[in-house]
Amino acid sequence: MEGSLLEPTLYVVKGMAILDNDGHRVLAKYYDKNIFPTAKEQKAFEKNLFNKTHRASAEIIMLDGLTCVYRSNVDLFFYVMGSSHENELILMTALNCLYDSVSAILRKNVEKRALFENLDIVMLAMDEICDGGIIMEADFNAVVQRVALRTDDIPLGEQTVAQVLQSAKEQLKWSLLK
Repeated sequence: MEGSLLEPTLYVVKGMAILDNDGHRVLAKYYDKNIFPTAKEQKAFEKNLFNKTHRASAEIIMLDGLTCVYRSNVDLFFYVMGSSHENELILMTALNCLYDSVSAILRKNVEKRALFENLDIVMLAMDEICDGGIIMEADFNAVVQRVALRTDDIPLGEQTVAQVLQSAKEQLKWSLLK
């Protein structure tokens, strides 16, 4: 039957990607192996997607049968892809959650270098937002709270030298601000 409605499904997101200002992959997760079976096809799609969106001022594009919503900041481009019949508002909610989570994790310093320094936490945030193509969380505060690594809770003997120095810097900064 032509024009019939598709059955609703929880599998909304086909992929999420963060690209740099040259169109190279910083971080990407693809959930539909039928659309993107190999890394070569993923890279080709990302290159095409970047070429179509890096100068545009819009927030949405239809490309290769996928609805792609995107957002850019300084030197990073954030993308969430869904099927062509997917609700754009739901995809945009996932994108906003991803962007706001990364922004909170990086303390509003959303740029490539800071993202690489916190790549493990950003990867956890992506996993908290979407699992296997199903959007699990849309509230960035909940995502940030789940992935936050609190050095205060770790005993001093189990902290790395970098964590101890970071904690000391934070305490010194707050004592000077009082």
